[in-house]
Amino acid sequence: MITRNGRVCRNAGKSDVQVRHQRHRLNAVERLTRVGVFAAMALLWCSCAYAAEPRVLLMRGWFGVFSTGLDSLADQLKAKGINAQVVGHLYWSTALSEIEKARASGDTRPIVLVGHSQGANNVIDIARALETKKIPVELLVTLAPFLQKTIPANVARAVNFYQAPGWGAPLAGDRGFHGEISNINLSGDLTVFHISMDKSEKIQSQILHEIEAVGQKK
Repeated sequence: MITRNGRVCRNAGKSDVQVRHQRHRLNAVERLTRVGVFAAMALLWCSCAYAAEPRVLLMRGWFGVFSTGLDSLADQLKAKGINAQVVGHLYWSTALSEIEKARASGDTRPIVLVGHSQGANNVIDIARALETKKIPVELLVTLAPFLQKTIPANVARAVNFYQAPGWGAPLAGDRGFHGEISNINLSGDLTVFHISMDKSEKIQSQILHEIEAVGQKK
């Protein structure tokens, strides 16, 4: 129907009730569309945040009683909003399974592995096992590992604290390793020795800096 001013009246022939119902449906569709847009934006933001936050595993040494500094380190990470889990070195195979399952379910957070003494050897074992699944390790930190193995090629950066003469030795990469390795000899620091290395505020600060840098890359 064309009105006097020449405009088309789309609701011609419809009752007031029909017109109100039509407007109600249009308004509902508009509201749902807005909700969908906001939900999509929120999901995108959460996905980005989820992917950027590192997944940090800290592994104690023998018996778990000499690596209490890792608990302090975990508390500092959590205070900064970084997820951190502290476990004993015997837990390493279970931790490996958990990481593999999480990755299979879509968890793409960068992986950070930190270990002290025997735990340092075991985080290298975890990294090597993840290599067979083509799962990268963004950061590997070892504190005084003993008779350690080489670093697998899936590790992007490795930081190794050791004492020579003393406990530990420089780390080397596997054939095909193209990441970075930073070997830090603490033999000149008389305040640090094997069982106190994880408790050193200076070393903890360095590790925190390394882990925070991982989140900033994403």
